[in-house]
Amino acid sequence: MTSSPAHSPGLPELPDTELLRLDHQVCFSLQAASRAFGGVYRRALRDLGLTYPQYLAMMVLWEEGPLPVKTIGERLHLDSGTLSPLLKRLESAGLVRRERSAEDERSVTVHLTDSGADLRERALPVPRAVLRATGLSVQEVSALRETLGRLTDSLSRAV
Repeated sequence: MTSSPAHSPGLPELPDTELLRLDHQVCFSLQAASRAFGGVYRRALRDLGLTYPQYLAMMVLWEEGPLPVKTIGERLHLDSGTLSPLLKRLESAGLVRRERSAEDERSVTVHLTDSGADLRERALPVPRAVLRATGLSVQEVSALRETLGRLTDSLSRAV
């Protein structure tokens, strides 16, 4: 049985048997990098008392101010089943408050509390610490982020 070579722009032709190797899997490399990022973020966020997903939600609120839960979910690519408990924990910690819309009872808007807004100042060193941990330059991180964005868009269209 022969294997057909893989034809992909910019990649050398590889037989299927080679493509099946773990060290040729982009998804595995991304998963390993994600786990490593998780460790770096756990350490960087420890003093803030935030998990990485909570940090992302806070970043969205620090950038944009009060937002509907639905918009936060869209920005973070999270469904309401994942986002709702995360926001409840942030509310229990006194960092956000959720308000149901008077016009539409189904819509809930998330607001930063004063404590949540003040936490932004303490979070300012986090991105630079993570950047240092990557060992990459700002330009390399920017290019990687752009490539990953294109990858995400392509994969999203494929499903």
